[in-house]
Amino acid sequence: MILNRVEICGINTSSLKVLKEHEKITLLKDIKNGSTSARDKLVMGNLRLVLSIIKRFSNRGEKVDDLFQIGCIGLMKSIDNFDISHNVRFSTYAVPMIIGEIRRHLRDNNSIRVSRSYKDIAYKAIQFKEKYINENNKEPTIEEISDNLNIKKESIVISLEAIVDPMSLYDSVYSDGGDTIYVMDQIGDKNDDNNWVDEIVLKESIKKLNNREKNIISLRFLKGKTQMEVADEIGISQAQVSRLEKNAISKIKNN
Repeated sequence: MILNRVEICGINTSSLKVLKEHEKITLLKDIKNGSTSARDKLVMGNLRLVLSIIKRFSNRGEKVDDLFQIGCIGLMKSIDNFDISHNVRFSTYAVPMIIGEIRRHLRDNNSIRVSRSYKDIAYKAIQFKEKYINENNKEPTIEEISDNLNIKKESIVISLEAIVDPMSLYDSVYSDGGDTIYVMDQIGDKNDDNNWVDEIVLKESIKKLNNREKNIISLRFLKGKTQMEVADEIGISQAQVSRLEKNAISKIKNN
């Protein structure tokens, strides 16, 4: 499937404009002031983002036009819910929203039968998760979902897994200027500091990292935060966190 130069939903994908971050912020401010033309411009300026995301779903047997339209719905929801007061790149917020909208569409049209009770629990968990992300700009933990819904953690985990298609940790989620974000980059493991980090002689190696790299390594592997959470905390994009993390790990391994 060639997506870079064909027409999707009547749009010539090769002519799609790419907005710079400061342009997006300006348009978002105009949108908050009620400008419908700014909203249209922001949508058109992020269609390449939608295009890059639907590539990962190209093997699901779905029509490209359908996936593109569903992705655009996720994009518009991102625009409507994005909080410009947070120091976060728009794409960092929009990517999981677009992916979530596409995956919801695929779940609803999945030929694999999942029990109604699992579906009900999963949809309640997803609704709470989306509301929590909109309000806190970060994902809730399973414990927080469990406490809110008064449902056992095990039931929530099983239900969410039952409605999600399996994927590789090395599946690409998004690529921004060569900085690729993989599924594994969005996963936080609270046991990371008890696994490979403790097996490396770190003290001397970490001293050679700059302050930002030290901070990222600490947040990621000692506090178990996801790259998105780290990006929100230190005010850079998830792609930048991914690149800095990989550079820091490379320095540690080579020392």
